[in-house]
Amino acid sequence: MLILGGTSFLGPHQIAYAIGRGHAITTFTRGKTKPTIYQNLFEQVESLIGDRNDDLTALHNRKWDAVIDNSGHNAEWTKKSAALLKENCELYLYTSSTGVYYPYLDDDYKEDAEVLLSVPEGIDEEQRLEYGYGVMKANSEKEAKNQFGLDRTIVVRPTYMIGPSDRTNRSIHWPVKLSKGGEVMIPGKSDDRIQYLDVRDAAEWMIRLIEDKKIGTFNAVGPREAQNMYEFVEEAKKTFDVDTSFVKIDDYDFLKENNVHYIVPWIMPVGNNRGSAKISNTKAKRNGLTFRPLTESVKATYDWWYSDAVTSERREKFETDPKSTLNREKSIIEKWKAL
Repeated sequence: MLILGGTSFLGPHQIAYAIGRGHAITTFTRGKTKPTIYQNLFEQVESLIGDRNDDLTALHNRKWDAVIDNSGHNAEWTKKSAALLKENCELYLYTSSTGVYYPYLDDDYKEDAEVLLSVPEGIDEEQRLEYGYGVMKANSEKEAKNQFGLDRTIVVRPTYMIGPSDRTNRSIHWPVKLSKGGEVMIPGKSDDRIQYLDVRDAAEWMIRLIEDKKIGTFNAVGPREAQNMYEFVEEAKKTFDVDTSFVKIDDYDFLKENNVHYIVPWIMPVGNNRGSAKISNTKAKRNGLTFRPLTESVKATYDWWYSDAVTSERREKFETDPKSTLNREKSIIEKWKAL
């Protein structure tokens, strides 16, 4: 297998699983991002260096059984790489995103839902960024299918992925906060749906889709069954043997006033995000997507965060940031109780 990317968040988990199942792996990267996990396994990986923008030389005249495109952040990149590889590779798996469904105004997004291919006119810069990501992913999916054909293309659309090696810090709040115990703020209403997926569940399923040659488009979304924010935190707290009490803040206006618009996997379900956690995973489950227990995901993330894989500078910056919800939470709770 050839992985375009492969050294950041999702890639190392794909590589570990694939090597464990006997596959040979090649990566194509700029050589700038070093993996923070499974470093020893990368000794078994062929590493090709280039640039998807203007230097695909290392991919010329090479053959692979399958390509996994994790770094398709530009539709033109996807077009160029797929066009180059289509005569020498059997399958192309494009790692997309549920962001293709933005704006999330419906209540049940199946894979055949219409997606936007252009950014609307008359929107502000922040909205342009929101729309832009989904539009880029949707157009990249289209380019992959145009080059490889519908019968040789797999598209996987992950929701928010959580787990070890997350470079965004967006899934760190809950492992850190719940490990400390004490009062914990839960934002949102009792019926606020949330969705997430352990990065390892996504990675391993992608490898199996290739092995089984399951062609098509799939939402990579968990948990297995619908879950609200309160259920998520109640389950996640079981990871740690500490005393915890919850303060539920269900007033959206209050949360907005205190700059709490999201704590992944909770996204305030208003406006264009009303249906962001209403992506169907029926087809994925039918085609082999499996789900680790949430406590296993939280524990693995916690262990990784406090390991040598994460620098002390990064930990300290996150855990002491006065602007973070983690550090503002106590004062927010005090304000809430004073109402």
